[in-house]
Amino acid sequence: MLIGVPKEIKPFENRVGLTPASVREMIGNNHEVLVETNAGHAIGFDDADYEFAGAAIAASAADVFSRADMIVKVKEPQAPEIAMLREGQILFTYLHLAPDEDQTRGLLDSGCTGIAYETVTDNRGGLPLLAPMSEVAGRMAVQAGATCLEIAHGGRGVLLGGVPGVSPGKVVVIGGGVVGSNAVFVATGMGGHVTVIDRDIRRLAEIDSHYKSLITTRFSNRTNIEEEVANADLLIGAVLVPGAEAPKLVTAEMVKTMKRGAVIVDVAIDQGGCCETSRPTTHDDPTYVVDGVVHYCVANMPGAVARTSTFALNNATLPFAIKIANMGVKAALKSDQNLMNGLNVHAGKLTYEAVAMAQDRDFTPPEEALAG
Repeated sequence: MLIGVPKEIKPFENRVGLTPASVREMIGNNHEVLVETNAGHAIGFDDADYEFAGAAIAASAADVFSRADMIVKVKEPQAPEIAMLREGQILFTYLHLAPDEDQTRGLLDSGCTGIAYETVTDNRGGLPLLAPMSEVAGRMAVQAGATCLEIAHGGRGVLLGGVPGVSPGKVVVIGGGVVGSNAVFVATGMGGHVTVIDRDIRRLAEIDSHYKSLITTRFSNRTNIEEEVANADLLIGAVLVPGAEAPKLVTAEMVKTMKRGAVIVDVAIDQGGCCETSRPTTHDDPTYVVDGVVHYCVANMPGAVARTSTFALNNATLPFAIKIANMGVKAALKSDQNLMNGLNVHAGKLTYEAVAMAQDRDFTPPEEALAG
């Protein structure tokens, strides 16, 4: 199979679908790899590194898309890339379709087979291809939020860890999953006063057992969220419903109760955000203010640390990419239910139910779509 790796074109996105080491593994499995020139240059992977690993270098994205059997990317395809997809071509990348009707329509019209990193599962019910970037985003959320709290960035001038004789900043994390737990890890390490809100009592017990008296845990209901949001210096939205649009747990009215200069970092923005006042931003213009509250809603946060993120992502995605290439997409999907759960579109049919529900579209079970 010919594997294509285009250069990412989303603003300030420098991650790359395959590292030179991953290319070498693909070549070792008797596949060909075509990498767009300078695809990894920004993070220290030059064309010569890819050629040494056995890849061919393409002069343009159009060359990659026109020749490759499978496209391996990082971010969801942008409009010019969707226009280059073709019937029967495999697209293996993050898609985040639920809040993005234009992308969904484009993928369906293309006839491609779209497998989304974020909905591939494991035998424990986890999301192994989303987890590495969730770890990065969770840790970055506190780092970004602490910066936004500085006066120069529009914040209320709070040092997250405080100093002797001065209280630390109050950090509220909504969601105790991978993003939330990594945010807690960094926030407690910086000395913040941390509260975690989640609806899973077992997860709250695990977090409580690990951090003991360093943090507070609260069950997720409207009253508790209202109270904690109003008192937060830094609010981190870490809510995830796999493949679906994030629930709006923080309303616009709640945001109005927050302190002037408080900060919201909505990590759920890829899935539409968990705050009503959230809208996607980019690394070159990451924040805006609503009702005196600074919002940081960058939709590709791990892109800021693109080299670390690329290695972490490849560690997780490469075995699946090799399986698809070795077996062919239909056989690979049918042999592995966890990979099958990643199938979002196939031959013009929408095969992920949560996306269909979010967009009020027809849903075709993946097994039925593949059989057709």
